[in-house]
This record gives sequence, C-alpha cells and structure tokens, in this order.
Amino acid sequence: MAQTNGFMDAAFAEALAAGERGEVPIGAVVVRDGQIIGRGGNETRAANDVTAHAEILAIRRAAAAVGDERLIEADLYVTLEPCTMCAAAISFARIRRLYYAARDIKGGAVESGVRFYAQPTCHHAPEVYSGIRETEASAMLRGFFEARREA
Repeated sequence: MAQTNGFMDAAFAEALAAGERGEVPIGAVVVRDGQIIGRGGNETRAANDVTAHAEILAIRRAAAAVGDERLIEADLYVTLEPCTMCAAAISFARIRRLYYAARDIKGGAVESGVRFYAQPTCHHAPEVYSGIRETEASAMLRGFFEARREA
C-alpha cells in the first residue's frame, strides 16, 4: 500500500464535514510539493449542483490556487472511487497519482464500471492506488445512508 503521509486523513476530514452538512460524506484533497493546494467535500445539495463532487471542488480550488488548469505533479486523495465525471476531470487536469479509499461498485469508474483510464480515448491516466482505509470509508458511507433510511 502506498504511503499517504496523512493526506488521506485530510480527505477523511473533508468527508466527515460533508456528512455533518447533510451531504454524502466524500472528501478529497489535491497535493503538490507536499502541500494541500485544494480541498473539498461534497456540496451537491448545498449548491444545487450535480457537479459539486468532492473531487471536482478540490480540483477547481487547486487550479485556482496555482493559476493553471493543469495540475501536473499533483496527487489526489479521495475517500471513494471516482465516478466517470470525476475520473475525466482527474485525467483532464493531468493529476499524477490518484489515491482512493473505498471502491464504488455501482458508480465508480476507475476499477469499477467503465474503467475510464483503461479506455483508448483516455489521454492521461494517473497512477492509481486503491483500498487505503477502505473499511473505514465504507463504514462511514454505510452509516450515513442507514441513518437517512431510519430518519
């Protein structure tokens, strides 16, 4: 398993904050040169924006912070396998490495579903490291949805 240097902790903190806001608890951080340059937790409900996924927000904020839409030499840490939209954004931003916690059998697009980076039309595929704190991330998501069903 790849060393995450505490950056996955920051992604989990973003996920927990999203859950406390009533959003699906997914968090992401973009890291370059050992520093977090963008972070985000899901904001789809608050923003009434289906594109306000944690990964998209972290990438937008990182790009704004560095003044470039290309995040070459940057790594992304996220608590759930990215969907197709987010996998594409990661590719377009030229993220170097993707680290994620839990696999998303239904909506994931990296190792599940369409396997975006394995497609011949994908121009850039990051190195992918998965399963980092997978049990914890899965439990957080399961608990969130169980609480919603009970309410």
